[in-house]
Amino acid sequence: MGRLIVSETSSFDIEDRLLSHLRLVIMNKFRRGESFMLQLPQSDRGQRSVWLHPASPLVIQFFGGRQPSIDRNLVEELMTQASSPDGLTLRSTT
Repeated sequence: MGRLIVSETSSFDIEDRLLSHLRLVIMNKFRRGESFMLQLPQSDRGQRSVWLHPASPLVIQFFGGRQPSIDRNLVEELMTQASSPDGLTLRSTT
């Protein structure tokens, strides 16, 4: 289990494999100077939307001991969603 920290008061627990793919998407979008909306399910509070911008201070923290393998198809799918008008919606974070 890892964590995406978007502010001092807002963080999201995300499974390491999904977080490692999300990290690549964020890195590539920011490298291009692109912002995007990220929707994350909240187990007891519905869904939360976060606007991510290249100037946003983000922390991506992994707690697992080994690097998950990367699925290029999943990265491409997430990149396509992140570039869509609705943004990237993560279906499951745990």
